Amino acid sequence: MTVRGKKTVRDLRRGSRSALLRRLYFDGPLSRQELGAVTGLSAGSISNVTGELLTDGLIEECGSVESDGGRPRILLRVAARRAFLVGVDVGETQVRVALFDLARTELAASDRPLSDQGHDVDHVVELILAGLAEVLERTGADPAAVLGVGIGVPGIVEQGDSDRVDPGVVVHGQTVGWDAVPLGRLLRAGTDLPLFVDNGAKTLGQAEMWFGAGRGVRHAVVALFGSGVGACVIADGARFRGATSSAGEWGHTKVHVGGRRCRCGARGCLEAYVGAEALLERWGAAPPGGEKAGLAALLAAAEAGEPAAVGLLAEAAEYLGAAIADLVNLFNPERIVIGGWAGLLLGPRLLPGIRAAATEYALRFPREQTSIVLGTLGPEAVTVGAATLPLSDFLDSGGEFPRRAAERPAALPSGGR
Repeated sequence: MTVRGKKTVRDLRRGSRSALLRRLYFDGPLSRQELGAVTGLSAGSISNVTGELLTDGLIEECGSVESDGGRPRILLRVAARRAFLVGVDVGETQVRVALFDLARTELAASDRPLSDQGHDVDHVVELILAGLAEVLERTGADPAAVLGVGIGVPGIVEQGDSDRVDPGVVVHGQTVGWDAVPLGRLLRAGTDLPLFVDNGAKTLGQAEMWFGAGRGVRHAVVALFGSGVGACVIADGARFRGATSSAGEWGHTKVHVGGRRCRCGARGCLEAYVGAEALLERWGAAPPGGEKAGLAALLAAAEAGEPAAVGLLAEAAEYLGAAIADLVNLFNPERIVIGGWAGLLLGPRLLPGIRAAATEYALRFPREQTSIVLGTLGPEAVTVGAATLPLSDFLDSGGEFPRRAAERPAALPSGGR
């Protein structure tokens, strides 16, 4: 009988592979000697595990460095083209599907605008599957080498019973009219690739924490500022999800009791004042070309000194600063990162006002410990973050390729044992 909680030899091997892969992925290239120093593994374990990973083609040699009096030390890195990742951003105006290698190099992307059907579920599923087929065809990537499809969606994501690969994922997207949408099951009908689904703000948060402006801190909040507003709360290095994965719905915190009607149906939400859609409604102008063109026109008007535009953006900065002060008081983060396409577009103009308002409204001591910065991964960071979902699973497993849906055992009937 196996003692519960006792690690097997296989568990220990998997843990060692995962530790080395993670170090090489985030900090490589590194020599075997450096890997031993940063992982605490013995020289024998380092030799055995790196040998396995080299045989599997997951890592490769990439030059050498001089050592003190001995032979040069061989450098190792993750083999970028050994596997591929797909990231999907179900945005407000389009569905973006991108294929990356393990070095996060974008190999192909498909941008498919939402038609007048908007976020009709069947329409969105169709766009995701069509975009997936397109990027695979354009690159010639072997589907067997694709670690999975990560999808960032608007709303609350209720995960399946096992893990994020489970097609039982259900999405509750109140602002886009999704009520308990079985997205995993709908997508599974069109692909047998592993599926990983999470809220778009949370995927943005993971990307900025791993590769962007949040790197190096343990406590942070990454804010997504686009058509809507959301946030990813990082507590001691891990994304805080809450009891039902709805933590971070910052855009629906209240800044004005009885105020403007929000897309969620409530009044006075932050999103109803600073979301891109709300800003354009409040400006009263509707430039052609959609929200991005409209927000660019609003910014240009403010830069030209148009009083209405200047006043609207100044007020938006104060609302955002006050709402960020709430994040400072509630979560005591080291850093707050503002991302999303609208946040990056307006950020250079709004950031001084945001910082000033946050200082005015937050408690003095925690505010002094918190920096407020812009994201560094660009407007497509949600797509990059979505691709990190299968990547995270791959690194945790020590480099195991996931089984495709057709290869996994069928689920037991409800109530089965």
